[in-house]
Amino acid sequence: MKWLESIEKSKLGAAGLALAVVLFFAVNIFSNAAFQASRLDLTEGKLFTLSQGTLKVLADIDEPIAIRLFYTKLLGERSPRHAIYFERVRELLERYADLSQGKVTLEVIKPEPFSDSEDRAVAAGLQGIPLNDSGDLGYFGLAGANSTDDRASIPFFTTERETFLEYDLTRIVHTLANPERTVVGLMSPLPLNGGSTRPPFNAGPRWAVLDQISEFFEVHPLPMELRQIPENIDILMLVHPKGLSDFTRYAIDQFVLGGGRALIFVDANAEVDAPADGRMRSLPRSEFNKNLNAWGLNLVDNKVAGDLDTARRVNVRVGGKMNVVDYVVWLALGKNNFDAGDAVIGDISTINVATPGILEKTDAPGAEIQPLITTGPNAMAIDAEKVMMQPDPVALFRDFKSGKKPLMLAARVRGKVKTAFPDGPPPSDTPKDKDAKAAGTPPQHLSESTDPVNLIVVADVDMLHERFWSEVRNLLGQRIFVPFANNADFVVNALDNLGGSDALIGLRGRMESARPFHLVQEIRQAAERKYRDKEKSLQTKLEDVRSKLENLQRRRGTEGDMVLNSDDKAAIEDFRTQMIVVRKGLRGVQRELRREIDRLDAMLKFFNIAFIPLLLGAAIIVFALFRRTRRKVRVVAE
Repeated sequence: MKWLESIEKSKLGAAGLALAVVLFFAVNIFSNAAFQASRLDLTEGKLFTLSQGTLKVLADIDEPIAIRLFYTKLLGERSPRHAIYFERVRELLERYADLSQGKVTLEVIKPEPFSDSEDRAVAAGLQGIPLNDSGDLGYFGLAGANSTDDRASIPFFTTERETFLEYDLTRIVHTLANPERTVVGLMSPLPLNGGSTRPPFNAGPRWAVLDQISEFFEVHPLPMELRQIPENIDILMLVHPKGLSDFTRYAIDQFVLGGGRALIFVDANAEVDAPADGRMRSLPRSEFNKNLNAWGLNLVDNKVAGDLDTARRVNVRVGGKMNVVDYVVWLALGKNNFDAGDAVIGDISTINVATPGILEKTDAPGAEIQPLITTGPNAMAIDAEKVMMQPDPVALFRDFKSGKKPLMLAARVRGKVKTAFPDGPPPSDTPKDKDAKAAGTPPQHLSESTDPVNLIVVADVDMLHERFWSEVRNLLGQRIFVPFANNADFVVNALDNLGGSDALIGLRGRMESARPFHLVQEIRQAAERKYRDKEKSLQTKLEDVRSKLENLQRRRGTEGDMVLNSDDKAAIEDFRTQMIVVRKGLRGVQRELRREIDRLDAMLKFFNIAFIPLLLGAAIIVFALFRRTRRKVRVVAE
């Protein structure tokens, strides 16, 4: 009877196990279908949680967008970091597809060498990188298209730009959802478009930065005197505003308050505004503080920024002799001078500026100022007169006194700001203003911005000219520019960012998915400190012994073929013996350091790989023994 009961129990247990397996798969299938769009993001920095800006862009899509993600598997095998990055890109794009309600479709393509899929990657404009000596290329990029066959792509996902992944993906989607080219209105008294502002007017080629901008945007030159910014202008690029009428200033003010975006370059000493004949007719200073002050910024009068740490080295003739000196007002700014969290500047390596102005915050209500570019703390405000016409780089360097705080060179302005013309449009007193007024009827006066403004203000005009960021080479009669700084990239990034939606502009950098083990680093550093002191003392002793040996051998060489006495021979042998002992000690220290790190590595691998399974196995064994003991006790009792 007990035998039959045991058989029935075993059947019941098997049936229960089978039912549990079926329920397990059923629950997983149901949850995958029912909760596909629901995710729980437990990562630091919320890597997989999309911002409100991205959600808004996805909600506003009106036409289907097809995205093809190309990824070569061999690339991930050769570079594990790219494999991790690919998974993050793929998962984010899957989220885009889910949240767009089918408007965004994703196709993952894994091209192999000499395959049709590789041809598709090349045709899409993707960039391949060599993977082996055979010349096989690896691809990791994105190509997108909308229903009207407009295209956009990311040639290669570099890990250096991982913090801006969401911005880049959202920008692609926004570009395809809004395919019309952004119109940039260029207003400047300088001859950016070629020619000259002074006779002969045909002198000077078009500035190279304008060629770069024209590759991505539709550029419309604007006159320096106008009543209203044309309605078709999406972004106003204002360079070195000076001599503007009040009507023109008012038109710019109302354009910004009405939702127009602007990229503004001002300067306290624009070297590119210096006359070729050396006869200064007006000071090379921008005159735009009335507008800037209302928007939360001020260009410091008669001051330029100097920075000892980022100063460029220049050749200077002193007393008939060429010397090299740090020119403290020509700066080569790097990563430490940029706001790494802003998409405009985050992937820029170097920006060269020349006698840049200094921006300061004002107490304008509603303005939110975010510094984009600053000097280092070893900076100084220098009188602009000292760098005009014939500056003395040696004197500037000699008289430099650090202010011990960074100076702001570029900033982003957001927020609801007030007008610079609280009394309304300026009166038509001058003939110039009357002509401007006759050109058109202004819209209703805005005393405050309707929405948060979007401006980027840069306190240097010279950075736009190619002499400060590029070398010009002549190849078969064609001018070729070879950049040595990212000035043009910064301008294009700024216009691209301002040309996006408000949601796109608000996106900032995220953390990288590949993060270091901080505790491991601290333990490794502690192990290194433990042995570095001993290593240093041994290294010092080795250098001392080597120096004594070299001195003895040098004395022997100066005295000809003199036969060494027994003391010298003994000293040489002793020095060589000491060197062998010290080197052996150094190798021992390095072995101990390596042993500490290997021991740490082994311990971490044990806890990550073996400890938990062993712990679970032990718990299962204890539980089984406990069940078996209880069963025996029950049998004995029966």
